[in-house]
Amino acid sequence: MSGQPRRRATFFTSLFRPPIHKDTRMAHHHNNSAYGRLVERLNRFPQGAPPSKLLFGILKILFSEEEAGLVAELPIKPFTVNTAARAWQRSPAEARKILDELAGRAVLLDLEQKNGEQVYCLPPPMAGFFEFALMRVRTDIDQKALSELFHQYINVEEDFMRDLFVQGETGLGRVFVQEPALDDPYRLEILDYERATHVIDSARDIGISMCYCRHKKSHLGTNCDAPMDICMTFNTAAHSLIKYGHARRVDKAECHELLQEAYRHGLVQFGENNREGVNFICNCCGCCCEALLAVQRFGITQTIHSNFIIELNTETCIGCGKCLAACPVKALHKDETTPAPGDDGAVEGERRRSGRPPALNADICLGCGVCVSRCPTHSLKLTPRPDRTITPLNTTHRVVLMAAERGNLQDLIFDNQVLYSHRLMAGVLGAVLKLPPVARNLARKQLRSRYVEKIMSRM
Repeated sequence: MSGQPRRRATFFTSLFRPPIHKDTRMAHHHNNSAYGRLVERLNRFPQGAPPSKLLFGILKILFSEEEAGLVAELPIKPFTVNTAARAWQRSPAEARKILDELAGRAVLLDLEQKNGEQVYCLPPPMAGFFEFALMRVRTDIDQKALSELFHQYINVEEDFMRDLFVQGETGLGRVFVQEPALDDPYRLEILDYERATHVIDSARDIGISMCYCRHKKSHLGTNCDAPMDICMTFNTAAHSLIKYGHARRVDKAECHELLQEAYRHGLVQFGENNREGVNFICNCCGCCCEALLAVQRFGITQTIHSNFIIELNTETCIGCGKCLAACPVKALHKDETTPAPGDDGAVEGERRRSGRPPALNADICLGCGVCVSRCPTHSLKLTPRPDRTITPLNTTHRVVLMAAERGNLQDLIFDNQVLYSHRLMAGVLGAVLKLPPVARNLARKQLRSRYVEKIMSRM
């Protein structure tokens, strides 16, 4: 095979001259090794991976040095075998063998397009190949050592989680409201894409795997007793993970049963932040889940929360504290400012207050509804938030939004393979033009194009 063909000047290449992009996080971690180049590749994702010795340790467990160098040359967007072959200057047969080996270890996903064409993609670290590494018991890698590195990198250093959950207004994931917790009027108003049941019913493929978070914690000896085999993947992601044994195929009925089991255990449904083509729903506990721990650590939900929020009836609350124990992010807490009830303070006939009604920290309330199901006096209910969070249409829309907010939209536009296809460029531009005004402004500045600025000004 010859090397990568020279890029010819086109209408689009003349419009978009790549801006100078410098990831300042790499300034003090420059490393020209294969792993260093892979880190640079990962940081072209909207949700990147801040360089550190811990990250290099993680990558050395998941990739050989040769594999790291090869993956560093792959485009951000899904690509074909022939694209990889050109980038690597290898034959298509050699490229396919390498790609299938990587997909077999779930560091790449192989995806089947609607037209039957097979493409591959490198998923982001999270939700992506970090989780995939612990979604089943494996002997080909040291999962205990990997778990310890994940813990230090994600939970101790904090930069990774801060970038993922605090930076920007568009989140990677969102909370699904627990449908049984909704009163009848709101149960009718909830939109299809806000229902975990709808995601299950509309999925083409469904896979069940081990919970990455609790599996990781089990290697550290700090996991809880919530169900382990309850992580749900759907559609293209499920198809690839099932194919290589990282998930087991289940039908819709079994998946619904697992969702009910998650409800019984007070787990939060945290899924991909799309209206269409949701690829995962995790069933999360507040003690192990990375996303819920981030909410507690940073004190903000961003767009993770559902479009509902808790409302408390203090007149019927008996202060039993069951909701405090159930809340996965400690949004409900003791209110020391409320006078303690008298011993004879009756509530609803024979019920007596045993403590003060709780206080709600609305800034971190997920609107999940877990506490509602635990309240013995029905004093808690879910009500719509005054301002609805707009959920991106699909993965492409979300990725463009995240990239615009985080300052690396240019990496999507000027990826080393994107400009070979006007269709791909048109898709990216179409997504940009659908952005809210503030995000469009960010995108316009990043693209540095008078042409795009003119188009956006007319929207």
